[in-house]
Amino acid sequence: MPEYMLDLLQHIDEKMLLAINGWHSPFFDDLMWWVSGKYSWMPLYLLLLGWLIYKYRLKSIIFILSIILLITASDQGSVHLFKNVFERLRPSHNPELRNIIHLVNNYRGGQFGFVSSHAANVFALVSFLIHFIKNRWVVILMFLVALLICYSRIYLGVHYPLDVIGGGIYGWILGFGFAKGVKVFEKKMTK
Repeated sequence: MPEYMLDLLQHIDEKMLLAINGWHSPFFDDLMWWVSGKYSWMPLYLLLLGWLIYKYRLKSIIFILSIILLITASDQGSVHLFKNVFERLRPSHNPELRNIIHLVNNYRGGQFGFVSSHAANVFALVSFLIHFIKNRWVVILMFLVALLICYSRIYLGVHYPLDVIGGGIYGWILGFGFAKGVKVFEKKMTK
Protein backbone atom coordinates (compact mmCIF):
# COMPACT_ATOMS: atom_id res chain seq x y z
CA MET A 1 0.00 0.00 0.00
CA PRO A 2 1.46 3.40 -0.95
CA GLU A 3 2.66 5.57 1.93
CA TYR A 4 0.16 8.35 1.22
CA MET A 5 -2.67 5.82 1.61
CA LEU A 6 -1.29 4.69 4.98
CA ASP A 7 -0.99 8.33 6.05
CA LEU A 8 -4.59 8.98 5.00
CA LEU A 9 -5.78 5.89 6.85
CA GLN A 10 -3.86 6.98 9.97
CA HIS A 11 -5.36 10.48 9.68
CA ILE A 12 -8.93 9.13 9.42
CA ASP A 13 -8.27 6.73 12.31
CA GLU A 14 -7.02 9.60 14.50
CA LYS A 15 -9.97 11.85 13.60
CA MET A 16 -12.47 9.10 14.43
CA LEU A 17 -10.67 8.41 17.73
CA LEU A 18 -10.68 12.08 18.69
CA ALA A 19 -14.37 12.43 17.82
CA ILE A 20 -15.41 9.42 19.91
CA ASN A 21 -13.01 10.22 22.74
CA GLY A 22 -14.18 13.85 22.70
CA TRP A 23 -17.79 12.94 23.49
CA HIS A 24 -17.04 12.43 27.15
CA SER A 25 -18.87 13.23 30.35
CA PRO A 26 -18.49 12.06 33.95
CA PHE A 27 -21.44 9.68 33.51
CA PHE A 28 -20.03 8.08 30.35
CA ASP A 29 -16.53 8.02 31.82
CA ASP A 30 -17.84 5.82 34.63
CA LEU A 31 -20.00 3.75 32.30
CA MET A 32 -17.25 3.09 29.73
CA TRP A 33 -14.78 2.31 32.50
CA TRP A 34 -17.21 -0.31 33.78
CA VAL A 35 -17.97 -1.64 30.26
CA SER A 36 -14.25 -2.09 29.64
CA GLY A 37 -13.60 -3.74 33.01
CA LYS A 38 -12.19 -7.25 33.20
CA TYR A 39 -14.90 -8.63 35.46
CA SER A 40 -17.88 -6.43 34.53
CA TRP A 41 -19.40 -9.01 32.22
CA MET A 42 -18.76 -12.00 34.48
CA PRO A 43 -22.48 -12.41 35.37
CA LEU A 44 -23.35 -12.61 31.66
CA TYR A 45 -20.54 -15.08 31.00
CA LEU A 46 -21.64 -17.23 33.94
CA LEU A 47 -25.20 -17.15 32.64
CA LEU A 48 -23.99 -18.32 29.21
CA LEU A 49 -21.89 -21.00 30.90
CA GLY A 50 -24.91 -22.18 32.86
CA TRP A 51 -26.97 -22.26 29.69
CA LEU A 52 -24.31 -24.35 27.91
CA ILE A 53 -24.23 -26.83 30.79
CA TYR A 54 -28.04 -27.00 30.92
CA LYS A 55 -28.45 -27.38 27.15
CA TYR A 56 -25.57 -29.74 26.38
CA ARG A 57 -25.04 -31.56 29.71
CA LEU A 58 -21.91 -33.70 29.43
CA LYS A 59 -21.08 -32.35 25.97
CA SER A 60 -20.72 -28.90 27.56
CA ILE A 61 -17.26 -29.98 28.74
CA ILE A 62 -16.12 -29.83 25.09
CA PHE A 63 -17.55 -26.31 24.75
CA ILE A 64 -16.06 -25.07 28.00
CA LEU A 65 -12.60 -26.44 27.17
CA SER A 66 -12.89 -25.01 23.65
CA ILE A 67 -13.82 -21.58 25.02
CA ILE A 68 -10.87 -21.63 27.43
CA LEU A 69 -8.51 -22.55 24.58
CA LEU A 70 -10.18 -20.03 22.26
CA ILE A 71 -9.86 -17.07 24.63
CA THR A 72 -6.28 -18.05 25.45
CA ALA A 73 -5.43 -18.24 21.73
CA SER A 74 -7.24 -14.99 21.02
CA ASP A 75 -5.64 -13.10 23.89
CA GLN A 76 -2.11 -14.41 23.36
CA GLY A 77 -2.39 -14.16 19.56
CA SER A 78 -3.50 -10.54 19.73
CA VAL A 79 -0.33 -9.77 21.66
CA HIS A 80 2.28 -12.03 20.03
CA LEU A 81 0.99 -12.08 16.44
CA PHE A 82 -0.07 -8.44 16.25
CA LYS A 83 0.89 -6.01 19.04
CA ASN A 84 4.49 -7.22 19.31
CA VAL A 85 4.84 -7.42 15.51
CA PHE A 86 3.25 -4.14 14.37
CA GLU A 87 4.26 -2.15 17.47
CA ARG A 88 1.65 0.53 16.80
CA LEU A 89 1.55 2.86 19.76
CA ARG A 90 -1.77 3.22 21.51
CA PRO A 91 -3.25 6.71 21.24
CA SER A 92 -2.57 7.12 24.97
CA HIS A 93 1.15 6.52 24.29
CA ASN A 94 1.36 8.46 21.01
CA PRO A 95 3.40 11.64 21.70
CA GLU A 96 1.22 13.62 19.28
CA LEU A 97 -2.04 12.58 20.94
CA ARG A 98 -1.39 11.63 24.55
CA ASN A 99 -1.81 15.21 25.81
CA ILE A 100 -4.99 15.96 23.86
CA ILE A 101 -7.04 12.82 24.42
CA HIS A 102 -9.29 12.42 27.42
CA LEU A 103 -8.12 9.64 29.72
CA VAL A 104 -10.36 8.07 32.36
CA ASN A 105 -8.67 7.34 35.69
CA ASN A 106 -5.37 8.15 33.96
CA TYR A 107 -5.52 4.69 32.36
CA ARG A 108 -3.18 4.36 29.37
CA GLY A 109 -3.00 0.59 28.79
CA GLY A 110 0.09 -1.16 27.48
CA GLN A 111 2.40 0.48 24.97
CA PHE A 112 1.05 -1.12 21.78
CA GLY A 113 -2.55 -1.32 20.64
CA PHE A 114 -2.95 -3.08 17.28
CA VAL A 115 -4.95 -5.28 17.62
CA SER A 116 -7.28 -4.77 20.57
CA SER A 117 -7.24 -7.83 22.83
CA HIS A 118 -10.64 -6.84 24.26
CA ALA A 119 -12.13 -6.80 20.75
CA ALA A 120 -10.40 -10.03 19.72
CA ASN A 121 -11.53 -11.88 22.85
CA VAL A 122 -15.15 -10.75 22.86
CA PHE A 123 -15.63 -11.30 19.12
CA ALA A 124 -13.95 -14.71 19.33
CA LEU A 125 -16.46 -15.68 22.02
CA VAL A 126 -19.45 -14.31 20.10
CA SER A 127 -18.35 -15.91 16.84
CA PHE A 128 -17.93 -19.25 18.59
CA LEU A 129 -21.18 -19.18 20.56
CA ILE A 130 -23.48 -18.13 17.71
CA HIS A 131 -22.83 -21.52 16.13
CA PHE A 132 -24.49 -23.18 19.11
CA ILE A 133 -26.98 -20.61 20.41
CA LYS A 134 -29.89 -20.40 18.02
CA ASN A 135 -31.93 -17.77 19.88
CA ARG A 136 -31.84 -14.66 17.69
CA TRP A 137 -32.27 -12.24 20.61
CA VAL A 138 -29.44 -13.77 22.61
CA VAL A 139 -27.18 -13.53 19.54
CA ILE A 140 -28.17 -9.89 18.99
CA LEU A 141 -27.52 -9.11 22.67
CA MET A 142 -24.08 -10.76 22.54
CA PHE A 143 -23.19 -8.85 19.38
CA LEU A 144 -24.33 -5.53 20.92
CA VAL A 145 -22.27 -6.22 24.07
CA ALA A 146 -19.23 -6.91 21.85
CA LEU A 147 -19.75 -3.63 19.99
CA LEU A 148 -20.18 -1.72 23.25
CA ILE A 149 -16.95 -3.17 24.64
CA CYS A 150 -15.12 -2.18 21.44
CA TYR A 151 -16.60 1.33 21.57
CA SER A 152 -15.48 1.68 25.20
CA ARG A 153 -11.86 1.02 24.22
CA ILE A 154 -11.94 3.91 21.74
CA TYR A 155 -13.86 6.14 24.17
CA LEU A 156 -11.21 5.52 26.85
CA GLY A 157 -8.49 6.62 24.41
CA VAL A 158 -6.55 3.36 24.53
CA HIS A 159 -7.34 2.14 21.02
CA TYR A 160 -7.86 3.56 17.57
CA PRO A 161 -10.95 2.42 15.68
CA LEU A 162 -8.80 0.27 13.39
CA ASP A 163 -7.32 -1.47 16.46
CA VAL A 164 -10.75 -2.68 17.51
CA ILE A 165 -11.84 -3.47 13.95
CA GLY A 166 -8.67 -5.52 13.45
CA GLY A 167 -9.16 -7.26 16.80
CA GLY A 168 -12.79 -7.96 15.99
CA ILE A 169 -11.92 -9.51 12.64
CA TYR A 170 -9.13 -11.61 14.14
CA GLY A 171 -11.38 -12.80 16.98
CA TRP A 172 -14.28 -13.52 14.63
CA ILE A 173 -12.13 -15.70 12.36
CA LEU A 174 -10.63 -17.52 15.34
CA GLY A 175 -14.04 -18.14 16.94
CA PHE A 176 -15.43 -19.39 13.63
CA GLY A 177 -12.50 -21.79 13.25
CA PHE A 178 -12.87 -23.14 16.77
CA ALA A 179 -16.64 -23.63 16.29
CA LYS A 180 -16.05 -25.56 13.07
CA GLY A 181 -13.43 -27.64 14.86
CA VAL A 182 -15.89 -28.51 17.64
CA LYS A 183 -18.53 -29.51 15.08
CA VAL A 184 -16.05 -31.78 13.29
CA PHE A 185 -15.03 -33.28 16.64
CA GLU A 186 -18.70 -33.86 17.54
CA LYS A 187 -19.34 -35.65 14.24
CA LYS A 188 -16.35 -37.93 14.76
CA MET A 189 -17.47 -38.72 18.30
CA THR A 190 -21.00 -39.69 17.19
CA LYS A 191 -19.79 -42.15 14.53
